[in-house]
Amino acid sequence: MPKITIDTNGQLEPHLSQEWLLTNGLGGFAFSTVVGCNRRRYHALLCAATTPPVGRIVALNRIGESICLDGDGNKSFEFSVNQFRELFHPQGWKYLRRFELAQTARWEYVIEGVRITKELQLPWMRNIVGIRYTIEPDRERRVTLNLHPFVSIRDFHHLLQSNETEFGVVPQERATVVNHGPHALRIWSDAGQFFEAKDWWYNHYYATETERGMDDSENLFQPGRFTLETRKAAKLTLWASMEPRGATPDEKIDWDAEVRRHEEMFNAAFVDPENLVAPNKSKVSRKSESRTIRRLVRAANDFVVYRKSPRGDDGTSVIAGYPWFADWGRDTMISLPGLFLVTGRFHQARQVLCLFAQYVSEGMIPNRFDDYSNEPHYNTVDASLWFIHACHEYLRRGGDRKTFDSMLLPACREIIRGYREGTRYHIKMDPNDGLICQGDQSTQLTWMDAKCNGICFTPRQGKPVEINALWHHALVLMGEKDLAQRVGESFRKAFWISPFRGLADVVEGEPGPNGYARRDMALRPNQIFAVSLQHSPLTSEQQSAVVEVVRRELLTPVGLRTLARSDPKYRGKYTGSVMERDASYHNGAVWPWLIGAFLEAYLRVNNRSAASIDQARQWLKPLIDQMETACIGQIWEIHEGDAPHRPVGCPAQAWSVAEVLRLAADLDM
Repeated sequence: MPKITIDTNGQLEPHLSQEWLLTNGLGGFAFSTVVGCNRRRYHALLCAATTPPVGRIVALNRIGESICLDGDGNKSFEFSVNQFRELFHPQGWKYLRRFELAQTARWEYVIEGVRITKELQLPWMRNIVGIRYTIEPDRERRVTLNLHPFVSIRDFHHLLQSNETEFGVVPQERATVVNHGPHALRIWSDAGQFFEAKDWWYNHYYATETERGMDDSENLFQPGRFTLETRKAAKLTLWASMEPRGATPDEKIDWDAEVRRHEEMFNAAFVDPENLVAPNKSKVSRKSESRTIRRLVRAANDFVVYRKSPRGDDGTSVIAGYPWFADWGRDTMISLPGLFLVTGRFHQARQVLCLFAQYVSEGMIPNRFDDYSNEPHYNTVDASLWFIHACHEYLRRGGDRKTFDSMLLPACREIIRGYREGTRYHIKMDPNDGLICQGDQSTQLTWMDAKCNGICFTPRQGKPVEINALWHHALVLMGEKDLAQRVGESFRKAFWISPFRGLADVVEGEPGPNGYARRDMALRPNQIFAVSLQHSPLTSEQQSAVVEVVRRELLTPVGLRTLARSDPKYRGKYTGSVMERDASYHNGAVWPWLIGAFLEAYLRVNNRSAASIDQARQWLKPLIDQMETACIGQIWEIHEGDAPHRPVGCPAQAWSVAEVLRLAADLDM
């Protein structure tokens, strides 16, 4: 697995703003900054998924770490980092020399000649975190290591604001169990001792929450401390578990075996275990030594999670983004070619598609699953059409006709039927032109779905351009040739504006002698899908014009803007309250995932010439380079529309990684 190394040299910046992420395949994660200072409500050493992949609980927030040298109280050094509103305390970054991220997160500290290496790992498919400390004195001397766990055991969206809720502590020689409500956090070590000393620390400050316009401080409970005293090189491994059964202080977990398990999961991405690959052998399987591809595959692994099917079988799904998203139908289907098919993970792709096929209802797949009840929500117009695209890509790349015919094709047919006859949220084919109409001013059914306090910032009711490009594409895939031809003709009449402007974003109403009742002329990136999809409803000249319009007006080094800067509604910054941020979410913010469709379209209209391939690589490279500077090893959800395009929103997003990986493999990067 590729390793990313950062030499920190005892500096706070820029490492306070750099984040890292480890995941466990259940939807749980460990997530914080390079210097170890929590700046979000979601930063934690263990956020457990109690009903995978949701039901997430922040269990172990951080650990207060210090050493005492030679038994001298004046030689006590704290090497953790925490922020209160007015100050940082402790200031452990001064001793931090290096950070590395691979199968584990790893920190190296040097304090008065004593080297301390800290490693953190999440065992695969378990709600457990392990933190190992290796102490290497420069000579024989007495070193005392003290570790103070800070816990909240709370819903990952909410902060612990008071100490009124009782925390129970059951101490043992090298362990403790902390009880809070219905949950219990077990913490134990393989060396040293545990000393009970219940305490509260108040007003931990999360600066990123201030930027997001959210409540930004929290009180944390401390059950006691783990202590190890040594006069020579020594190790202590601390384990914390949120599992309802098992993972007790008596359990022996093999650290090295768990690291190897992560390595095996990574390497599995380059091998198709069931030999489903037909003549289109995965490019990644031939390019497994590419550093770029390996970095992207490592990032892709983080989003692949376990979910039971409606029938109770083991299944696979995709977390849309960390830290706050669950598995969303739209994001999953858009991500599937990059996360699974390009990498040869056909068995898991089959599990994902079959799982969602079982959830088809009234011609729709779920938009998302509830964070708490796990129930599906059917409030999207595009996810089902992306499902049809993903199913046919699975068949094209994998050749698994048996699964396609028995499980996937019936679901695709049900979707086509539902869209033709009508389903939820006024989603229905207009019999007058064959185009799909949907929604009203109160709904947000396309991927531009920001809504706050009842306000939809991009409702797009009527006939959106990308929905009808997907509809035409799906009809061709499903062999509906006559209807597809009619939809293509209607599409060109409805959406085409001019070679200098491309396509309208939405049309509304029935076609008449004077055209449609409303044409939304906002210049948005949604029109690019009318070119990027394999079956385009446009002429070749129109396709070239659309690509040029999008390049000229929307392309940035990190993706496509969601609205042209010339539009009065354009917002180039993404700051402030939830309302303010949602207003700019699809009205100027840059989305990296759109680079996939843009480059696909650009290569198509340029016939994949050598010059166009070279240009596409140049356009993709900044997003790959960003993986070593912002959220280490990951690609963000969005960036601000205005230069320098600060990364904002969700630090790790599935479709951002998937589309960059898909194009990087295609471009032999």
